[in-house]
Amino acid sequence: MTLRVRWLGKVAHRDADALMHGIAAHGSDDHLLLLEHPHTYTLGVRADPAHVLVDAESVGATLVRTDRGGDVTYHGPGQLVGYPILWLPGKGGGDMPDTVAYVGTLERLLIDVLADLGLPGAGIIEHFPGVWIDPIGPRPRKIAQIGVRITRGRSLHGFALNVDPDLGMFSHIVPCGITDKGVTSIAAEGVTVSMHQVVDAVVARVSQLWAPDGTVDRADVVWRHESDDSDLAPFSRDAELRGSLTDSLSSLSEPRRARLTEAGVHEGIDISDRKPSWAKGKLEFTPEFMRTRKTMRSLKLTTVCEEAGCPNISECWTEGTATFMINGDRCTRACGFCLVDTRKPLPLDPGEPERVAEAVAEMRLGYAVVTCVARDDLADGGAGAFAETIRAIRRRKPGTKVETLISDCKGDPDSLGVVFAARPDVLNHNVETVPRLQRAVRPSASYARSLAVLARAKAAGLITKSSLMVGIGETDDELFSTLADLRAVEVDIVTIGQYLRPTEHHLPVTRWVTPAEFEDYRERAMAMGFGHVESTPLTRSSHHAQAAYRAISTGRVAQRLATQRLATQRLATQRLATQRLAERTSS
Repeated sequence: MTLRVRWLGKVAHRDADALMHGIAAHGSDDHLLLLEHPHTYTLGVRADPAHVLVDAESVGATLVRTDRGGDVTYHGPGQLVGYPILWLPGKGGGDMPDTVAYVGTLERLLIDVLADLGLPGAGIIEHFPGVWIDPIGPRPRKIAQIGVRITRGRSLHGFALNVDPDLGMFSHIVPCGITDKGVTSIAAEGVTVSMHQVVDAVVARVSQLWAPDGTVDRADVVWRHESDDSDLAPFSRDAELRGSLTDSLSSLSEPRRARLTEAGVHEGIDISDRKPSWAKGKLEFTPEFMRTRKTMRSLKLTTVCEEAGCPNISECWTEGTATFMINGDRCTRACGFCLVDTRKPLPLDPGEPERVAEAVAEMRLGYAVVTCVARDDLADGGAGAFAETIRAIRRRKPGTKVETLISDCKGDPDSLGVVFAARPDVLNHNVETVPRLQRAVRPSASYARSLAVLARAKAAGLITKSSLMVGIGETDDELFSTLADLRAVEVDIVTIGQYLRPTEHHLPVTRWVTPAEFEDYRERAMAMGFGHVESTPLTRSSHHAQAAYRAISTGRVAQRLATQRLATQRLATQRLATQRLAERTSS
């Protein structure tokens, strides 16, 4: 079994919670999510609300209820939060895990980590879960909190280790409901370490503890510091595919160039270099193409086909299909790969949903794909317009299947719920690239948030889909790790395509991926359990969308059987883990 460790940076509690529950419900591997939260107070299932002494908003925090054990605690910047999502061995060889033993394991883990970091002598206090400095002395101080939940053999929630948070935030609560003991941090105890060093120390220990005979797959979002050349990803070394690696970053804006450098990307293929034949789309003005364009013009509709410069526009428009882009044609985000206009958006057009529906009827579409620009200026992120467009299509042409490619709506559960309640036949949200490159590729988005959106959609019972670009600085190992994350939240359909640089002001291509490599990606992704995979150089998110939906729909029975097999495998894994634990204990 693989232990998948992810450093996710700063993540809103609601996103981390949705992701954690999604992995616990669907993932087959063990996971450890490591992250920081914005200022947050969390109430466990037995928490006393009176232990929150202020209005959370008045001190810049949010207050949330969780399904973990324990009372109230604080999470915030400078505190390392760990969510181990593990298959736990059963107590005494049975199927029911031992919660007390698991809490003890987490305590010992953190005690060892603190010693590795130069802070020996930490310990525990009976009846007070967590890790303490000077536990039997006159002034015990809590340095790590533990709150867990175990459901269906899997662990949820975990630990919070105070590295260098604002300890004053603890003064607004009764931490863990304990009135006579203090709170401290690694920094407050006189040890100076970076969050990166603490994460490395935790990963080293959990690798020994939870993957002694297995594989550890670690992936980090970019660490916010300059790295030396030893950190650079090993991009393609084939000179023919790599092209002329020149100073192709010089035309980028300073922030865009800095984010690429921060992620370890220092060079790329010059935009004037000739593309390989397989990376070129053909533009043909067939009668069918012109008819589709006339429909879009007459109804004053926007398509992502044109706005994003899709290489498949001739193929799709000739076939009478198009991807409608709603909420205007101006995006509030400036992703490094995208050609869509980023000027200040105009007000929403209330007639747009009906015109999209009219186009669907006029084109006699049996399958419609609707996407959008990001509208962070709107309270609901544009979710209401999505829902209204779905309803308009179904009123105008009943039976048409609707796929929505949505933004993250800033992770707001209510806004996302508006889209989910409209029941699109496929809910598509793209992670776009691997964790390390997220900030360079889409600086206003979040890898964890995107996975959380997909997890929420799956929890709502929707078919889910996502897309990845390659040739933008990732390695194959990073690509497969990201595919594993998508499967862990049970994404059904994935598309993989070659990144093509729209202009010299966009991120450069770092390598040309061959058709044979794309086929390998497809085969390996299918082996991971995806219901359908599109993987070719010119694949885009909505390319062959109807065929993908048909494949996943007709494969439902087979998918249910596969789920049953997976459940059997999970039970066998649990029993094996119990056996190995017993063997290690006896030895």
